[in-house]
Amino acid sequence: MAHAGSAGSARPIYDTDPYLSSFKTYAIAFESNKLRSGAIGTATSAPVGSTTSIPYGWVDFCSRRPAECKVSVLPPMDLKLTPKTWAILDRVNREVNGYIVPVSNLEHWGTMQDHWDYPVDGKGDCKIYALFKRKLLLDAGFPRQALLMTVVHDLNGEGHAILTVKTDKGDFVLDNLVNNVRSWDATGYYFVKRQSQQNPNIWVSINSRGDAAVNKHQKIVN
Repeated sequence: MAHAGSAGSARPIYDTDPYLSSFKTYAIAFESNKLRSGAIGTATSAPVGSTTSIPYGWVDFCSRRPAECKVSVLPPMDLKLTPKTWAILDRVNREVNGYIVPVSNLEHWGTMQDHWDYPVDGKGDCKIYALFKRKLLLDAGFPRQALLMTVVHDLNGEGHAILTVKTDKGDFVLDNLVNNVRSWDATGYYFVKRQSQQNPNIWVSINSRGDAAVNKHQKIVN
């Protein structure tokens, strides 16, 4: 996962403070600000296959933060998409993209091995962005089963991590490279695998390119 780049340009209001160790505090501050308004997006659902290998980075993350991973198995649940939940997804994506300082895994941690963590120093690459968004949404009361860490190959064929949000209106992704919340099939990425809805410690294969919406748009334009 090489991506450190962020689509965000302006730093959020929290830039004046040191890193907020309390995610709850961050979430409360987040809720106190006016949410952006906008039309709810449309999406399809990504096809998932059988159980597959767990990324090393998640296993290592769990070994360092066991409380984050020792969780109960739950029945699948999709997020009910409303104007409010859509606005929260949009704001979390934009704010975190602007909050975290992009830095590569090697430069940040001094290792080529994937290191997944929260932005303990306000810096990180794609995994740190995705994990922080997941944490904030969990603290905001979003169902865990709908917030799935996802591994893809980006438009350059490089490994990349994003957060998939499963909703009653399809699968949307929060991506540190793009500020807009998009349908999975509007990314053009090749989706490799993601967490199971029932258990975050089980991963399922996808092996599909998310380009159906991209191709449809190109046909309309042409």
